[in-house]
Amino acid sequence: MDSKLTKNAGRDKENIHPQGFLKARGRAVNLQRRPLIMGILNINDDSFSSDGKIDTDWALSRAVEMIAEGADIIDVGGESARTNREAISEEEELRRVRPFLEKFRDAMKKANPRDADQLFPPLLSLNTWRPGVIEGSLEAGFDILNDMSGLPDATHARLCSRIGAALLIMHSRGEPKVRHTHVTYPDVMSELQEFFEQKTALAIEAGIPRESLILDPGIDFAKQVDDNLRIFRELGRITAKGFPVLLPVSRKSVIGRVLGIEKPAERDAGTIACIAAGTLRGASIFRVHNVSAAWFAIRAVEALK
Repeated sequence: MDSKLTKNAGRDKENIHPQGFLKARGRAVNLQRRPLIMGILNINDDSFSSDGKIDTDWALSRAVEMIAEGADIIDVGGESARTNREAISEEEELRRVRPFLEKFRDAMKKANPRDADQLFPPLLSLNTWRPGVIEGSLEAGFDILNDMSGLPDATHARLCSRIGAALLIMHSRGEPKVRHTHVTYPDVMSELQEFFEQKTALAIEAGIPRESLILDPGIDFAKQVDDNLRIFRELGRITAKGFPVLLPVSRKSVIGRVLGIEKPAERDAGTIACIAAGTLRGASIFRVHNVSAAWFAIRAVEALK
C-alpha cells in the first residue's frame, strides 16, 4: 500500500519531502502521502508515560492493536530514556527486545491496517543507543534504527548499512541516560543545522544511502522550553535539508510546561496540537503514545489542506 506514489501529489509542495520516499530494508516508502505515525511500544516498566510492560506476549498484542489504530511504524524500546532511572545492561535490554523482534513478523499475520493509506506490513523500529544491542538484533531484523545517542561515531551507521536499515539521527548533547537540563544554545536552530550536516555526512560515508536517513530534532533532549518552541516555529529550516523529519512530540515535558499539566498521560490534547503544527510545517513522521488520536488529527489536517 506504500506504492501509491502519486496519491496526494497535489498537496502543498513545500510540505513534501524532496526525495519522495524513504528506503528501509528494500522498501521504498511513499512520503508524499499523509505523515507516518510511529507508535511507541515500551517493553520496560519505567516509561515516563507509564505505558509499558516487560512482557513479550503483551508487547506483540499491543503492536497488533496499534496497527488497528493506524500505526505505520512500531518503535520498540527495552529501556526508558528517563535520566532519573539507572541504565540497564546490554544483556538485559536484549533479553527484553529480541524475543519481540523474533516474533514480530509472525504476529503481523493477525494484524489489519486501519485504512488503505497505511503502511502494511508496518515498519519495525528499534529504539536503542547501544552497539551491542544493535549487533545482537541484526539477525532478528528491524527496518529503522532509532538512534537516541546522536550518532557519536560511525558504528551505528555501519551496522545499519549491513542490513539495509534506515537510520534515524536524534539531536542531543552528551550521553543518553544522563540529565542535560543545564544545556543552553546561543542559537538552537544553527546548532541543529550544523549538527545534522555533520552527522548525515558521517552516516553517508559509513555506507547509509541518503534516502535512508531521517532527522529528529530531539524535542526535550538537552533543550529548554523556548528551544523546543522555536524548533516548532522554524521547522522549515530542518526540513529544507531534504531529509524526512520525525517529531517525537508525544506527551513531552514542553507540553506539560506550557499547559501546566504534570501527568504525561493527560497531555494528549497538547500532543494533538503539536501534530497539527508539525504536519503543516512539513514533518514526515510523528512518534506517539496515543496512535488513534494521532490518526484522527492527521486525517483532519490533511483534509483541511
